[in-house]
Amino acid sequence: MSIKVHELKPVEGSNRDRKRVARGIGGKGGKTAGRGTKGQKARNTVRPGFEGGQMPLHMRVPKLKGFKNPFRVEYQGINLDTIDALGVDEVSPEVFRERGIARKGAFVKILGRGQVGRPLQVKAHAFSAAAEAAIIAAGGSVEKLPLPFEGRPPAKGNALTNR
Repeated sequence: MSIKVHELKPVEGSNRDRKRVARGIGGKGGKTAGRGTKGQKARNTVRPGFEGGQMPLHMRVPKLKGFKNPFRVEYQGINLDTIDALGVDEVSPEVFRERGIARKGAFVKILGRGQVGRPLQVKAHAFSAAAEAAIIAAGGSVEKLPLPFEGRPPAKGNALTNR
């Protein structure tokens, strides 16, 4: 005996009809339809997470991860191929600003992409190890410019006050 698709049906008693509420007071789910008496939840649905006008939990909890370091020093990177294309033998942050390569007031870091074909005198605030090695190997020199501040300033609020 083989079973056919159109003969398939669930086992007797495994499925039941859904409860049809609010169809008059004659039936079991009539009048209040299982919602109790009065109040917001009886009249319409309340969205999940609603706390009755109180600031909800998902808005009370902070969302940003980590922190922003106020003492971070940001450099503008300039590669060796850019310096080589300038065609000058002495390079400094002022030269980069005049040519529109570096922003005004930016700290300049020389990076190692590209090659240097002639000896250069390079002044910058920082150098990558590869860039410094390439400039010196080409017969040039590097000069590290000092930053306008020394180390990390004392944190606000932690300084001892005169008592």
